[in-house]
Amino acid sequence: MFCALIEAKGTDIKMIKEELLITHHGRTLHGYFFKPEEKGCFPLVIMSHGYNGCKDDFEKTAKYLADAKIASVACTFCGGSTRDESGFPTTQMTLFTEKEDLMAILESMEQRPNINKKQIFLFGASQGGLISAMVAEECKEKVAGMILLFPALCIADDWRVRFKSESEIPKEFEFWGMKLGEEFFKSMRNFKTFDVIGHFERPVLILHGAEDEIVPIGYSVKAVKKYPNARLEEFAHEPHGFSEDGNRRMEAMLLYFVHECMKAGEEWEGRI
Repeated sequence: MFCALIEAKGTDIKMIKEELLITHHGRTLHGYFFKPEEKGCFPLVIMSHGYNGCKDDFEKTAKYLADAKIASVACTFCGGSTRDESGFPTTQMTLFTEKEDLMAILESMEQRPNINKKQIFLFGASQGGLISAMVAEECKEKVAGMILLFPALCIADDWRVRFKSESEIPKEFEFWGMKLGEEFFKSMRNFKTFDVIGHFERPVLILHGAEDEIVPIGYSVKAVKKYPNARLEEFAHEPHGFSEDGNRRMEAMLLYFVHECMKAGEEWEGRI
């Protein structure tokens, strides 16, 4: 079992980075559990990468959270990346296998004694944002809040435009450096994003770049109108995938959002 001690740059806080393996549905997720080097029961942010991303994508953000005494976890979705170590083929990955993966992570992490079950947050970027939104609908009572970065709520729509009928779908299709199988496309033929998402009642923060050419910001505008308790922050001059400056701003907003949700939760508990 890999375990490393990392000093959060510019602070006195040290972060423990622990290798994480989660087995479910006959496959094993590989990831990291990040936490401050101290004893306690911590809030948790579950970070989901985008298309062909991996568990390493948010390590800087994990250090930032650890400095604020917040734990986080990041796994590579099985078959969701050319860097995945699970052995699950990218040609078998679908939105719904990634949804199963994220639900398994949530179930596993909420059982840890050093995680506050009432303070678990979902955080997803691009395709990982869509997966997070899907999971939040089925795990409403387990998720305290959700942060979505330029969520790819357009995926099903985009592929229905590309393949106008099921007969046009190839057995395999290479897209952005990763080979996909026909089930990826067929499984979402009848998936209507806004029929599925938008019912989660706890706080939602969506961050989206004004110059996003991959996911039109209009999808996030529509999502904010549908969620009962959501806010959209538009990042000027940012594309799909934020710049370093954009990421630092994102982290500050993420931390403020988590603290506000925690405060609201404590006030609610106090009235019961």
